[in-house]
Amino acid sequence: MFMLGLTGSIGMGKSTTAKMFADAGCAVWDADAAVHRLYEKGGAAVSAFRSAFPQAVIDDEVSRPALKEIIACDGTALKKIETIVHPLVGKDRANFLAAAQTDIVVLDIPLIFETGGNLRMDAVACVTVSEEEQRNRVMSRGTMSQEQFENIRAKQMPNDEKCALSDYVIETDTLEHARAQVLAVIKDIKERISHA
Repeated sequence: MFMLGLTGSIGMGKSTTAKMFADAGCAVWDADAAVHRLYEKGGAAVSAFRSAFPQAVIDDEVSRPALKEIIACDGTALKKIETIVHPLVGKDRANFLAAAQTDIVVLDIPLIFETGGNLRMDAVACVTVSEEEQRNRVMSRGTMSQEQFENIRAKQMPNDEKCALSDYVIETDTLEHARAQVLAVIKDIKERISHA
């Protein structure tokens, strides 16, 4: 099984690209979706948060807005939250990999380089687009201010560094161009597998 990490900064088209890999027959695991599963009613993180941060559990779910407030008020909270969430996300990923039936699995991990997750992959693909297009996409969603967007960008590894560290770079300027590159990546990986 070939493990391809998929990464890219906010607004670069990672979710759309992940869906293209899925449509082409790859099994896709999404780190953000895993966290959502852990936080929802009956999710594996709820009881741990109830013990560590009871104010973060509202209606038997972990509240992201409540977590943001806790992190803003307590400088040590983020580390504690990560020690709860990271092992559970790892377990979710391991369960996915154990069940996957495809020769290529795509692991959609936004902070793959920042967390060292790239070291566990066979290759990494980074999605990219111009800075102007990135800003336009994020602002057109209407979900955050310019300042919030800049704060998120400041916390993420610069795009050119991510691209330089990646085995594949997929430009998402148009859907057709992105899809053609996804298919080329899959073809290249299948050739690598057959020669291994």
